[in-house]
Amino acid sequence: MSVKYNWATIGTGVIGHQLAEAMQQLGGNLYSVANRTYDKGVAFAKQYGIEKVYHEIDEVFDDPNVDIIYISTPHNTHINYLRKALKAGKHVLCEKSITLNSDELEEAIALAEENHVVLAEAMTLYHMPIYKKLKEIIDSGKLGPLNVIQMNFGSYKDYNMKNRFFNRNLAGGAMLDIGVYALSFVRYFMASCPEEIMTQVKLAPTGVDEQASILLKNKEEQMATVILTMHSKQPKRGMLSFDQGYVEIYDYPRGSKAVITYVADGHQEVIEAGSMDDALSYEVTDMEKAVSEGYDMHLDYTRDVMKIMTYCRKQWGLTYPEEEK
Repeated sequence: MSVKYNWATIGTGVIGHQLAEAMQQLGGNLYSVANRTYDKGVAFAKQYGIEKVYHEIDEVFDDPNVDIIYISTPHNTHINYLRKALKAGKHVLCEKSITLNSDELEEAIALAEENHVVLAEAMTLYHMPIYKKLKEIIDSGKLGPLNVIQMNFGSYKDYNMKNRFFNRNLAGGAMLDIGVYALSFVRYFMASCPEEIMTQVKLAPTGVDEQASILLKNKEEQMATVILTMHSKQPKRGMLSFDQGYVEIYDYPRGSKAVITYVADGHQEVIEAGSMDDALSYEVTDMEKAVSEGYDMHLDYTRDVMKIMTYCRKQWGLTYPEEEK
């Protein structure tokens, strides 16, 4: 595949670099870059041979040559950029968490529909080949019905209340940073959105969620447990339990390998597909298919996950400054 559309990036952090590398891997390049600090945008453009750098971020929305905008700035800045991009008729792929809460997301979805453009969250696992392959196996019925999902995601972050992971002014906390992966995994495999939710939380001194446990159940009575922490390393492990076996996926945000264990005789089947290194390439490819062919970017799952995260934070009394205005 070669890149068919002109892409612009807002943000030149780690994801911005991965996006630029993915574009080149696909035989194209980013068309332009917008960044809060112009000099960083210039340095980024020089590194990747990008032809256009905007002096002000808002210039990207007025550029008629831009087809798709990738937003990779902090969570709490997303909605303002989404409003401008969608109103300008640009397709948008936005880093997770796509917004702070459900109200913001519903506003963005309405704008996308009104302006007839594609809006999607850059949730890697929806686009990794291993998940598409697992879905085919599960849908074949050979494992029987899904009963239980168990999810872990633990990062060890230095206990520095000034960094973004614990900073309430930058929408820090485990839920929006890593919980979105675990809950997206749950929603991808569950038959419907969980309706029953129970939670526990440990707050950091700044008031953001440092650690949390979440119990979920949907109308089909499929259940899930999610354990999140920002200050204790855990394996990024997802486990799906069926009547006839269970599936384990490690490094699941960008997984490429799964192991199925069959309960009847204990034998294992290793499933491999795709590469963790190509995660952004898969997202770019699927986004372009969504723009040209109407490919499903799972915005309905994104909507359900945001509802769960918003509900949990309300239970904890956790708000961000933007939500208090």
